[in-house]
Amino acid sequence: MLKEAIQHRADRVDAYAMNEKEFHIRLKTKKGDVEKVKLLIGDPYDWSGDSWNYTCVNMTISGSDDLFDYWFSVAEPEFKRLRYGFHLYNKKENVFFGEKGFFDTPPKDVANYFCFPYLNRADIFAAPDWVKNTVWYQIFPERFANGDQSNDPEGTKPWASEDPKVDSFFGGDLQGVIHHLDYLQELGINGIYFTPIFQATSNHKYDTIDYFEIDQHFGDKEVFRTLIDECKKRNIRVMLDAVFNHSGFFFPPFQDVLEKGEESRYKDWFHIWDFPVKTKPQPNYDTFAFTYMMPKLNTEHPEVKNYLLEAGRYWAREFNIDGWRLDVANEVDQAFWREFRKEVKVINPDLYILGEIWHDSIPWLKGDQFDAVMNYPFTNNVLRLFAKQDLSVKHFVENMTKVQHMYPENINQVTFNLIGSHDTPRILTECQEDVQRLKQIFTTLLTFYGTPCIYYGDEIGITGTQDPGCRKCMEWDPTKQNTDLREHVKQLLTLRKQEPLLANDGNLAFLPANFSEKCFGYTRTDGEDTIIVVINSSSKKETVKLPLVIGEKKVTNLRTGDGHKWKKGKIKIDAMDFVLLKIHS
Repeated sequence: MLKEAIQHRADRVDAYAMNEKEFHIRLKTKKGDVEKVKLLIGDPYDWSGDSWNYTCVNMTISGSDDLFDYWFSVAEPEFKRLRYGFHLYNKKENVFFGEKGFFDTPPKDVANYFCFPYLNRADIFAAPDWVKNTVWYQIFPERFANGDQSNDPEGTKPWASEDPKVDSFFGGDLQGVIHHLDYLQELGINGIYFTPIFQATSNHKYDTIDYFEIDQHFGDKEVFRTLIDECKKRNIRVMLDAVFNHSGFFFPPFQDVLEKGEESRYKDWFHIWDFPVKTKPQPNYDTFAFTYMMPKLNTEHPEVKNYLLEAGRYWAREFNIDGWRLDVANEVDQAFWREFRKEVKVINPDLYILGEIWHDSIPWLKGDQFDAVMNYPFTNNVLRLFAKQDLSVKHFVENMTKVQHMYPENINQVTFNLIGSHDTPRILTECQEDVQRLKQIFTTLLTFYGTPCIYYGDEIGITGTQDPGCRKCMEWDPTKQNTDLREHVKQLLTLRKQEPLLANDGNLAFLPANFSEKCFGYTRTDGEDTIIVVINSSSKKETVKLPLVIGEKKVTNLRTGDGHKWKKGKIKIDAMDFVLLKIHS
């Protein structure tokens, strides 16, 4: 047995409370190396004489990637405290693994076991429950719809009259969003994520000038209040984008520093290396990336912290927004985010806090900072399989299994899954404008766990390269929309609402990666009903046999509503198509 590959930490990834009663435990072992794992578990104070009382529970494999098998078990400790260890078996040997290493047999001293001291309610990761059933639609306000031409900036181009440039303006605004809320509701959207709407000079508004004012070219606070009210009538949540890592160049405190230098009372609001302040050829202050127009804010400074925290509180308090998406969240100090969470959750405990982080984010997901992060590992694997086609089905399943086990299940249920955004080329362009590939991507996105997000216009086939190409004007002429693609998305959203197992009510498990060379699949089950998703990523019809035994249970084809004849699990799937089957209890 390869002991070096056996991994477990008694932290919030491998050992965590799912709720007040249920405790999840995970273990990693070398792929194929261990045949059986028994979890030895008990209350640390439960003794009979000099013998500690524990029970043995068989762990199951919840998935496998290219290197590891992931073992999983659920415990419901009566007194909310645990000591536990692992007894591992293969054909050659069996060993015990605990906090202090490996033993030939389970030790008598409970100090050798892993410890979960007490399941405190305050330590349970708790994100807003409504997020689990939310499908987001990301709107870049300047490009969604022009509903009020009176607030157009000078030099505004006629709508969609040309491809966007870095400094283009087409007049999109909040009134335009209000005019098209019925479209979003009909599509099946119940959450809008807005890129920044606060006063700024650019078209993207990530260079904030005033964190307490709506940009004049988008409207005013009354229009925004109307937007919020109209969204609530349609049960649509609203999430705003906060840029607290950096301000815009024309943020008044930074302008004061440019004017007064070391005499400015705001000089410590930023990370300025020396004086006088220089912007070219390179700035002598910290910025977002190397962009002199976006000076980095010193969020450890009390005045900066109070200013930004009040911005977070203000929009939650005065407009009852449902979420904050936090830009460049990993570059802001974590102490700030801990305080931010406390402040906004006092106003609205159900407010969703989403961090923009592109890498492994567990330091921010321990219940004291964010509710979720943008799930770019998901995005990357989906793009590689379907769009770039440089990933085999086998490696896709292995990679996605690794993604699935990066975070606890209660975090996965609210993770923000996306396939494109204002920061990436349009997904249809990534697919070389192959609509079938995009349909497969939407099928994966909308039948997976988490809370999915659609970038405006992707559902009708808008194309575009990297920024600014990905920020084209929304196409509202039905004759220029791909209505077939839109109906595909609409059907999937309808099914996701009709079948909670396709959202977050059911556990997701991939079918074995080797059950087909060109198809992959996963099951969604709650222990009674099961939904099977099988996707054919090849350009040819495939016949596969599902590695499941169902007995005499009824099976329904969810796409058609018709009954499905099981035929011992053997099914045919057309090229670049998919199957959704429900096995009834």
